[in-house]
Amino acid sequence: MSLNLRQAQSLSIGELAGVSSVDLVNLQREANESLRKAKVLKDWVEGAITLKYDHQIKALRQQLGKETGTVHFDDEGVRVTSDLPKKPVWDQSMLSEIAQRIADSGDNPAEFLDITYKVAERKYTAWPENLRAVFEPARTLKTGKPTFRLSIAEEQ
Repeated sequence: MSLNLRQAQSLSIGELAGVSSVDLVNLQREANESLRKAKVLKDWVEGAITLKYDHQIKALRQQLGKETGTVHFDDEGVRVTSDLPKKPVWDQSMLSEIAQRIADSGDNPAEFLDITYKVAERKYTAWPENLRAVFEPARTLKTGKPTFRLSIAEEQ
């Protein structure tokens, strides 16, 4: 008998880990399909909410002179809240030039700017050993959360 998601929810993770590999493959597929359907439905509902309230929100923002941030209004006893966050994008080459001008004037650019240095891992691994050795003390390798994909062997 094959296990379904509803049945799997009644098991502890330890018990679930003890089921057959084929059941785990099927549960993973079912969970992924449920998640996909839920995301489609969520997008559908949020699209309807946007269609219903977008005009009112834009008018309210204009009335309040508030291009970004949070605004509220009530509709038939329902509090409608819209948040439009600021997402500034800074031109990196221009900021670099500004930082250089600040440094040239004798000030510390770090007092005005958050400066971040990054090295692309692809570039790092392509460098010759002597160049990597210079950067090695500044490098810490961290890992993310492991992921697993299960499939039936014949499907590969």
